[in-house]
Amino acid sequence: MDVGSPDAASACLSGTRYESGHSWFREHTSERGLTGVSGTRLSAVDIDGDGYADLLVRAGGNGADDFSPEGVRRTWLMRNIAGASFEDITVLSGMRALRNPLPEVGRPGEVVAFGDVDNDGDLDLYTGLNSSDPMIPAGETSELLLNDGSGRFTLGPIDSIVRNVGGTDVVAGASFTDVDRDGLLDLFIAHNGYEGARGTVNLPDRLLLGNGDGSFRDGTVAFGLMTREWGLVSDQNQGLSHSRAWSAAACDLNGDGWPELLAGSYGRAPNLLWQADGSGTSYINRGVASGYGRDDDYDWTENQFARCYCRSNRTAEGCASVPAPLISCSNNWNHTTDREPFRLGGNSGTAVCADLDNDGALDLVTTEITHWWAGRGADLSSILFNTGEVDVRFERPSNDSIGLTRFRGSVSWDQGDMTAAVFDFDNDGWPDVYLGASDYAGNRGLLYHQVSAGQFESLPTDDFFEHNRSHGIAVADFDRDGDLDVIVGHSRSRCDATQPNDCYPTRQVRYFENTKGQDGNWIQVQLVGGAGTNRAAIGARVRVTAGGVTQTQEVGGGHGHYGIQHDLALHFGLGAACEVQLEVRWPDGALSTERFHLEAGRRYRITQGEAPVALDR
Repeated sequence: MDVGSPDAASACLSGTRYESGHSWFREHTSERGLTGVSGTRLSAVDIDGDGYADLLVRAGGNGADDFSPEGVRRTWLMRNIAGASFEDITVLSGMRALRNPLPEVGRPGEVVAFGDVDNDGDLDLYTGLNSSDPMIPAGETSELLLNDGSGRFTLGPIDSIVRNVGGTDVVAGASFTDVDRDGLLDLFIAHNGYEGARGTVNLPDRLLLGNGDGSFRDGTVAFGLMTREWGLVSDQNQGLSHSRAWSAAACDLNGDGWPELLAGSYGRAPNLLWQADGSGTSYINRGVASGYGRDDDYDWTENQFARCYCRSNRTAEGCASVPAPLISCSNNWNHTTDREPFRLGGNSGTAVCADLDNDGALDLVTTEITHWWAGRGADLSSILFNTGEVDVRFERPSNDSIGLTRFRGSVSWDQGDMTAAVFDFDNDGWPDVYLGASDYAGNRGLLYHQVSAGQFESLPTDDFFEHNRSHGIAVADFDRDGDLDVIVGHSRSRCDATQPNDCYPTRQVRYFENTKGQDGNWIQVQLVGGAGTNRAAIGARVRVTAGGVTQTQEVGGGHGHYGIQHDLALHFGLGAACEVQLEVRWPDGALSTERFHLEAGRRYRITQGEAPVALDR
């Protein structure tokens, strides 16, 4: 369906683009009422339907909130008041209500994902936790909470399979998606492991199929998402074992309308990528085959512990010419298994699905914790460019070749990336990349501007902001002025006052307002699914063509390390373009597609089957 532009005129500007020597962000943490709000798990979604993205901040771990006057807070749900300030509605919202109430105690659950599971027009909430933790209050589990439309939540069905009563949850990531395109949101849950009586117990990830009323049924086996217990090296090398997840994601990587499912793994386990088989009923494991599982550098000889072993065992296989170590040695190397491919991957955090190079295929930005002593065999944070093939495959150019360079203060410099975001901060029509480097000395947030397709430059902190150990990120046009603002968290792990970029006194989040992007051209799209499409339009694909460039984005249902979610309203920078051709492919059974001609400088609400409505700021 083609629909003409609305009558309301909007101003067209000359456009903006980053140039060095100009600061693009200004801190407004205290002015926005965020003083005292602290944590590393950040999400930004509109929970009350007023058109302004709200903010949810959580501390890491499974501790419960103590909401007494002197208690230790772990959760802050902050309502955005017309873009001017935030107010704390955590207790009022009911999102931390316990099944078995205790005075001023809030239910734990650090992983969250938002989606409209009952198609009533508001965002409901999944909260996942580590039920193996003995500190969890008795009877509390992962939960699905239903929104009444005003941002107040009530606990879902007590017999819900989401709660996993009698089982064990060690949730590390969650994503709402619609795997069978029936218009009802499903939930992909990625699991880590826990320490049992016989050592580490790894858990299978789960796919729960939505019934449309807040309840779910288990589709893990039926959809072929089965993995194996850890044990056989061959299974681990092929990515057939449980994931040891640190994140989840769901997005359509081959453009066929069916979402792929991803689990990024910690502990040198292969990342998993489940490719939809095109039927809406089954998945194929292509984690290793796609190139997402790990990179192809299997050089183990730079590992310092391997060098320790080889110094004492020169006749061992491959050891004759291995250089001497640079560390004080300890027995931390298994010469049989530690040279296997599965041990030469990475400690993967967030995977962000985004069309980085504007070629129409969604690429991945992956974050990794990389220790210097592990050498080149360990994966680095990188961009995986999608080749666009039916069977999903990625290419990994070196970071140096695309400008994703890092400063390393010394030989023993650890890279501690866990969170990241892709967004067009300067509204030039090309996505940029933020890496939330954290946890280790010298680590700070890094912003990379896309200079040309697939080529980036690192910004000096004077041109954006300096934030040490930047763990956790939320991106939205919080003040609705036409550009994307950023809120970042802070890690206080491994603090060391003798080292650069040390920890701040608290995990206080910081709000950075974009002060220049609003001078450029942009368009924002808020989608509402109709019959046959989930109401939140999660999985909808939007293509915007303007100024000879076509950008592609999907509405996301949560992703990343322990739950990241950005505003479901999609933002496109337009450079000097003043109007766009916009295409929406809805995630219904027929992949219904609508096309519109729209003007820049407005947010539009597009309800499936209806003409766009231009919204006032």
